[in-house]
Amino acid sequence: MNLPKIPLGSWIDSFVEWITIAFAGLFSFITATIDGLLNLIVNVVGAGPPIVFIIVLALLLAYTSRWQLGIFTFVSLLLINNLGYWESALQTLAIVLVSGFLTILIGIPLGIWSAQNKTVQRIVMPILDFMQTMPAFVYLIPSILFFGIGVVPGIIASFIFAIAPTIRMTNLGIREVPNDLIEASDAFGSTSSQKLFKVQMPLATPTILAGVNQSIMLALSMVVTASLVGAPGLGADVYRAVSQINVGQGFEAGISIVFIAIILDRLTQNLRKPAYGHIIKGKYVFSIIVALIVGTLVVQGLATEKDLPGDPKAIGGQTNYEIIGIEPGAGIMKQANSSITEYGLDNWKLVEGSSAAMIAELKKAYENKQPIIITGWSPHWMFSKFDLKYLDDPKGVFGGAEEIHTIVRKGLEQDAPGAYKILDQFSWETGDMEAVMVYIEEGMSPSEAAEKWIAENQEKVSKWTNGADKGNGKKMNLVYVAWDTEIASTNVIGKVLEQYGYDVSLSQVEVGPMYAGVANGSSDALVGAWLPSTHEEYFNTYKNDFVDLGLNLKGTKNGLVVPKYVEINSIEELK
Repeated sequence: MNLPKIPLGSWIDSFVEWITIAFAGLFSFITATIDGLLNLIVNVVGAGPPIVFIIVLALLLAYTSRWQLGIFTFVSLLLINNLGYWESALQTLAIVLVSGFLTILIGIPLGIWSAQNKTVQRIVMPILDFMQTMPAFVYLIPSILFFGIGVVPGIIASFIFAIAPTIRMTNLGIREVPNDLIEASDAFGSTSSQKLFKVQMPLATPTILAGVNQSIMLALSMVVTASLVGAPGLGADVYRAVSQINVGQGFEAGISIVFIAIILDRLTQNLRKPAYGHIIKGKYVFSIIVALIVGTLVVQGLATEKDLPGDPKAIGGQTNYEIIGIEPGAGIMKQANSSITEYGLDNWKLVEGSSAAMIAELKKAYENKQPIIITGWSPHWMFSKFDLKYLDDPKGVFGGAEEIHTIVRKGLEQDAPGAYKILDQFSWETGDMEAVMVYIEEGMSPSEAAEKWIAENQEKVSKWTNGADKGNGKKMNLVYVAWDTEIASTNVIGKVLEQYGYDVSLSQVEVGPMYAGVANGSSDALVGAWLPSTHEEYFNTYKNDFVDLGLNLKGTKNGLVVPKYVEINSIEELK
């Protein structure tokens, strides 16, 4: 049966676009609320020297989970501070606490409602099944469109991913209260609220807290995923280490997450029955904690608030002193960081995330005629869709025009001479690449766009394949970074190799693993090496372990990009 494809994706896109416009005010309110709550927590836990918070948390763990956990907490937090991840750890802790608070605020009432109403349970449970089986990355897509790039979409995605255990366990705990106790409370004339709060909730508390504990652990597991949309913290450090193949940094940030997970797990497990509750009653200990928090907030409230420097109507004030970037391992991110230093942009911050998140943020700002500064490169379809301009770079931090090279593993010429020859002869122009990118942006899959371009440019393709041997089913693996330029070029050359008899697989990776894969022979080739500056660090690291076949496209450019309606023309004007 050759049935037409149901345009489900288009329907979802239209629905999300309608929600984005119709509820823009609500999303702004939610963003401001979560940002305020997050800043509140960061300010509290970050007040004073780190040793103060370390001692308080260690004493709390010792009280709830015995002295051995107190010592572990003290030593592990000191190690995190010593390794230089203290600020990241506090940000991660704040993200998890906000996600946990939202989970309790919404999850427990929903769990109670579903326990008391079978109709609600029949509706809620299938939704929870859907939420738990849907890949966590999917939650990031609408979160970016609704809440922009940064920590808020990460928190929202973490909350959605983590709320299911709290709802399920609350529902289970309420339903498992013995019927004879329910009947006894009814016989004594208890109201529904009295029965809930004096009979069901106390008996269900251990089960509910187990659900909250699981939700907090799930929220913590999302910190790396949330870093894809610009959420700060240890997750961003892990993501940066992966993209740059920095094993040491990855281990340090990873072990810091493990320490925090152990601390939160033990703390939430033992809050109800502290290990030393028989010596000091819990209400006194937690009263002291509340007093410390309130005292910290009062002191901070009396302190003079530091305003952002400069004119709030200038470009810095209008953009919150943020430059929207892409994946942390990308060479252009290193150049952007260098530009902040070279031009003395001390108040500015480069926001890490992904190229998709950056484009989503650009689209939102462009539609509302709001100023925005992004890291940009050409060729790219965004220059066709949006009216953009590069900011002048008088100090040449981003370099001049660059080239894109083809790189293959050593031994490929002997193992697959036909593929080697095609890759060596692969060369096209910026207009060709942009045509493929436009096809993809218009709704074609990368594979379909590549096939369409190849069918329309047979004369050019024939030059690439001239004199090459057939593949006869030999396997080829091409690696690429999820930039629109590399998606276009890798799919095109992949289709050409496939049509010439090769069994081609395409592997999407980060920039560091892309070079490492070709260098160690686990991948055969890449056609997205931006040289001489963007990928300079990776190229120099592995240049003795692969073969550079030279450029396949020239005339590329990197820099900071703004919409043309933004009234600045140079990076120097950002000061």
